[in-house]
Amino acid sequence: MSTPTSDVPQAPVERSVPKPVFTDAEAGAKEFPSSKSRSFNYFTPAKRRATVYEDVTIDVQPDPERHLSQGWVYGFADGPGGYPKEWTALKSTNWHVFLDPNEEWEQTIYRNNASVVRHLQQNVANAKAAGSFAAWNRSWVKVVERHVGAWAHVEHGLGMHVHLPANRDAPTNMINNAFAVAATHKLRFAQDLILYNMEISDIIEGFEGQAHKQAWQNDPEWQGVRRCVEGLTGIRDWAEAEFATSLVFEPLVGELFRSQFVMQTAAHQGDFTTPVLMGAGEADNFRDQRGTRHLFRLLAEDAEHGEANKAVMQGWLDAHTPAAVEAARQLQPVWSQVTEKVVKFEDSYQRASARFAELQGELGLNVPQGA
Repeated sequence: MSTPTSDVPQAPVERSVPKPVFTDAEAGAKEFPSSKSRSFNYFTPAKRRATVYEDVTIDVQPDPERHLSQGWVYGFADGPGGYPKEWTALKSTNWHVFLDPNEEWEQTIYRNNASVVRHLQQNVANAKAAGSFAAWNRSWVKVVERHVGAWAHVEHGLGMHVHLPANRDAPTNMINNAFAVAATHKLRFAQDLILYNMEISDIIEGFEGQAHKQAWQNDPEWQGVRRCVEGLTGIRDWAEAEFATSLVFEPLVGELFRSQFVMQTAAHQGDFTTPVLMGAGEADNFRDQRGTRHLFRLLAEDAEHGEANKAVMQGWLDAHTPAAVEAARQLQPVWSQVTEKVVKFEDSYQRASARFAELQGELGLNVPQGA
């Protein structure tokens, strides 16, 4: 006779398997502007709606102080990670407050530069069609081949060895974007000058297309500028390099040569193409300078570090102004090399000096003696 089976269900054997525990990821639990909104945004726009520039620029570069709560995910062999704030002597309570007033991003860089290049090409094509190069004053031909060509070395040096390194070292993507655009403008303008040099070498008989190299390396007029530019490329503090370049060298030397000499003088020598070329570079400079002025004004007015920052910037101003003044004054003989005198060097320098003083006044800095 068989033993009856029990109808009572047997309990399943408990297996030793780890059970999932659901917790808030530290970064995912953070609250930020619009974190409870159906339209996601992780920053506060300057206006009611975020611009395309803000959408594609803000916080693209990581920062442990914003949305990177686990710290830097990479670093350097000697300790610092990512983008150390210690790479400049200036301090800020919030580096991310800077937004480029030009709102430059990838599309605007390509669009604006392409527009400038087309404009310059049309300008030269029109001059060739009109035969205007034949009307150039012979003394002006020498100025363009030696001195206008030599300026390409200045633009290339500043773009490649000042703005590009600063683009890597600055602590936020918004600052770095502005420096990257400045580097792009400088390198494109240097290329514009060399292409222009090559173009007119084939048009004007006797035009020495290689003369600018000899002028840059050996002419006494250019050695002060050359020393100044090479000195700027050796500055390791990214903010000091940008300050000394954009707010000291450019107004005292760059604008002096481009605007106060070439653009003022060329038309009286029968040349209407070179001022257009220089004007494109000058427009780039003013555009880039707008962002630099905004950045250093924010640092000078910083609620916690403003006064200390101004003291540091005053030291930079005192240190770099003498070299820029010397470079500017050594260019004086160039003003005398044209037959049709349009403007005196001292008048040109006074206008450049006034512009320099205006820029420093915006930051509450004192212009050094002799500038």
